Amino acid sequence: MSARFRLVLVAVFAVGPMAMLGACSASKSLSQPATWLTPYRPDVVQGNFISSEQVALLSAGLSRLQVRNLLGTPLVSSLFHADRWDYVFSMQRRAGESRIYRYAVFFKGDELVRFEGDRMPSESEFIAQLDARRELGKVPPLEATAEQLQAAEAKAAPRSPESAAPAAAPAGASTSTTYPPLEGSRP
Repeated sequence: MSARFRLVLVAVFAVGPMAMLGACSASKSLSQPATWLTPYRPDVVQGNFISSEQVALLSAGLSRLQVRNLLGTPLVSSLFHADRWDYVFSMQRRAGESRIYRYAVFFKGDELVRFEGDRMPSESEFIAQLDARRELGKVPPLEATAEQLQAAEAKAAPRSPESAAPAAAPAGASTSTTYPPLEGSRP
């Protein structure tokens, strides 16, 4: 190896790691650019949503079928606790905050005895939570002035038959047009 090549190798191996470490520390001082690009994280809704309106319709004495028709199929029904149905609903937001709602109904035989759980949101509250999008700005009013309407009507007005007819061909000009064949001629 030549002396010049050895010098280049030493410089690359000695300075290269130092430059990388310097670059790493510099990126932290620039508000961590790796956090500028984050993956899309959707809102995740899991379980059986039960609204406060549905809970208000519960009453002791309802049959299992009536409760199932009212609240839906329970998320958890255990063989060891056959007289208890658990409804669990969770919502994981993009920002990382999550909320879990739990509700349980208890039966004696086929009859609803009691029910308890978290305060459930109403349907309108739940929809408002789902539709919590950021504001993109004010939408301008979609109204046209009288002058703009007249200008649009003038552009869209049908032309008179004389103006719609094509201009007359000059004298002696052929009115038929010939086009080349689409495919090559065949022998």
